[in-house]
Amino acid sequence: MPQPRTAAGARTRERILDSAEHLMRTVGLARVTTKEIARETGISEAALYRHFTGKEEMFIAVLSERLPALGSLIERLSADPGGRTTEECLAEIARAATLFYEASMPIGSSLFAEPALLERHREELRKLNAGPHKPLTAVAGYLGVLRENGRLRADADTGSAAALLLGACYQRAFLRLFMGEEGSPKSVEDFTAGLVRTILAGIA
Repeated sequence: MPQPRTAAGARTRERILDSAEHLMRTVGLARVTTKEIARETGISEAALYRHFTGKEEMFIAVLSERLPALGSLIERLSADPGGRTTEECLAEIARAATLFYEASMPIGSSLFAEPALLERHREELRKLNAGPHKPLTAVAGYLGVLRENGRLRADADTGSAAALLLGACYQRAFLRLFMGEEGSPKSVEDFTAGLVRTILAGIA
């Protein structure tokens, strides 16, 4: 992965990500091109490629650096929950997931209108060891750690529990984006608190 080596290079990279995020939100990931991102940034396309290998890598950078943190949060909680209860940790993950999906869904949804482009994008994500399955794997792994530590039932199906947690967060994000506030009138805090309590009633 190309990396900026100077302060000026780091600033250029940030400007590229600013432009990429703006265009991915307004034009859509499927339609935006590296040429358009370079033009929006005010640099040549060749200069853009000194910082990123392509649109897919920019997309991953936007998700990981500009949207609500999810993967890094799960890693932190797995390493050190900081004295928080299982319910508090899972509520924090659910809140981050809900906000992440609400922010990222408009960027990537245009891919589904072009199957050939979706397949190319999928292949590039595989090369980058990235993709939408990663949070699911991470949450299932985190729940597995909790199970091993005796904080969940020994027979808890951590994969299913992770799918229930993130699936509900994704659905709320979809309903909010499609229907507005009436799609999910509860605050994100009330939603995540009720969701986590319900899941833990079955596995804690």
